[in-house]
Amino acid sequence: MSIEGKICIITGANSGIGKATAIALAKMGATIVMVCREKATGEIAQKEIIELSGNKDVDLFLCDLSTQKEIREFVSNFKKKYQALDILINNAGVMMKKGPISIDGFEMNFAVNHLAPFLLTNLLLDMLKKCAPSRIVNVSSGAHKMAKLDFDDLQSENTKPRFMRIYGNSKLALMLFSYELSRKLEGTNVTVNTVHPGVVATNLGRHQSKFSQKFSKVVFKKPEKGAETSIYLASSPDVEGITGKYFVNKESRKSSEASYNEEDAKRMWKISAEMTKL
Repeated sequence: MSIEGKICIITGANSGIGKATAIALAKMGATIVMVCREKATGEIAQKEIIELSGNKDVDLFLCDLSTQKEIREFVSNFKKKYQALDILINNAGVMMKKGPISIDGFEMNFAVNHLAPFLLTNLLLDMLKKCAPSRIVNVSSGAHKMAKLDFDDLQSENTKPRFMRIYGNSKLALMLFSYELSRKLEGTNVTVNTVHPGVVATNLGRHQSKFSQKFSKVVFKKPEKGAETSIYLASSPDVEGITGKYFVNKESRKSSEASYNEEDAKRMWKISAEMTKL
């Protein structure tokens, strides 16, 4: 699959894995649509992506993905400007300790890591179907294997304050959504796959201690390395038609047993649709 001239949305494209992914796909000739929260950092990254890739087709939209109103506004503005969408990479994420609540009233990890890609993807499905073969790449995490999802406590109100458990729960919800979406899209030629990028030094840990942030920059993978599997799933002809898989280091791997529970996936879809008023 050549992605030259293809339109690709990447959330969280101003730093880390998202930015590295944007640079690589821009070098391949794709039109990059960056979805970023802050104007200043977004514009700096946009300029750098253009300079490093030699591709001027790099667009910037501002959107706070923790706010469902802004997600809907972004989709509306995108559809006014573009008539096609070939690749959607739900890359943006947060890793926050228990406490912060989104403007819509949801625990922040769950709001950004699961509800945001759930809503954004569903609102863009019509364009992805129209442009098929098209691809959806959801950046998850190996932390989903640490999850213990409680449908009676999706807001983690009663979860012990272990941020990796809360973060893992949000990523397991994303996995359940991804697999259920792949089943719903059978026969459409729209593929959905998930990625564990590895332990990467990114802005994801910006809410952690200064020591943890410095430690991660020394020990963890560089963003360029962490982005390789997202780039592969977005562009490689080797995965044409492959859907409903979990990839690590550009290879399909088995995710947690809990992530394959179809009953839980259907339940999560119903609850997520209610939370996002779809």
